[in-house]
Amino acid sequence: RQFYFNNKKILIYGFGKSGISCFNFLKKNNECKIFDDNKKNIPPKLREKLININKISSIYFDFIVLSPGIDIKKCTISDYLTKNRSKIISELDIFEISYPKINKITITGTNGKSTTSKLLYEVLKNNKRDVRLTGNIGYPILMEKKITSNTIFIIEASSYQLDYSKYFRSKYAVILNLNPDHLERHGTFKNYAKAKFKIVKSQNKKDYTFLDSKNKFLNELVKKNRIKSKVIKINYLKYKKYFRQINNIYFNNSSNKKNLSYVLAIAKILKINLKKVINTAEKFKGLNYRQQIIYKSKRLLIINDSKSTSFSSTVPLLESYENIHWILGGIAKKGDKF
Repeated sequence: RQFYFNNKKILIYGFGKSGISCFNFLKKNNECKIFDDNKKNIPPKLREKLININKISSIYFDFIVLSPGIDIKKCTISDYLTKNRSKIISELDIFEISYPKINKITITGTNGKSTTSKLLYEVLKNNKRDVRLTGNIGYPILMEKKITSNTIFIIEASSYQLDYSKYFRSKYAVILNLNPDHLERHGTFKNYAKAKFKIVKSQNKKDYTFLDSKNKFLNELVKKNRIKSKVIKINYLKYKKYFRQINNIYFNNSSNKKNLSYVLAIAKILKINLKKVINTAEKFKGLNYRQQIIYKSKRLLIINDSKSTSFSSTVPLLESYENIHWILGGIAKKGDKF
């Protein structure tokens, strides 16, 4: 498997961060062609690699690497992709095949992925682990260098990335929560959940799955699919004694307490002293635009939560305070309920 991507003909569709990293990773040992709906995304020096839309169907490709933001049903070459669906792979697949033995902690779910990924990254980093933070959080996984057998990858994975993946698997799989989201793309909540759950179904007996103990839908999926991995069900209320040790306003609401409970559970499996997790959480500043405290006084607290992508992700924050002036805008997602 180490030499799987050698002398292959590969079409890379979408030349954003993900597409660029795939191209740079594969170009040395393979024949790579590029297609993008907007030619301006292709640097002049790579225009020779750009394939004309009318010639795509006449060329044989071993693989089609699809950027996660592209919707097969609505894109420029929809018919071609539908006919060649079996050849479609993702950036995560390329990484898996190239580094099959690397330890991966993959975090997905509807809400809290970035925050949980960043918090876990800081915990491992503070414990002197060689850890990389990659994936949907904005850092392409294939851009990482100097990877050793001790390197741990924390991967924030979206439903789009997992949906297109065929070979990717993770020793540690985390599904934080599950609420209707991205229904414009997946069509139904069932399809959306199915994409997320792929990361669990691909595991074996030596792997670990972390799920919300109170999410009936996820627990039903575990029963129906006869999951092989060790399933650890998280009830954040059992971590109250740890929450009380943290004097950080960022963990005053239930959503971030839940995120922290997953980190505590993972740290325990990785044999990390939980006091060190608490120390990291105490200093944790969060991420920009995600429940970000931008002003605080005795009379006024201003929070920038503009990165919140669904109503379900905003509810726990709203429930944590009284006398709220909530400013919001944009287009409501399909499935959002007010």
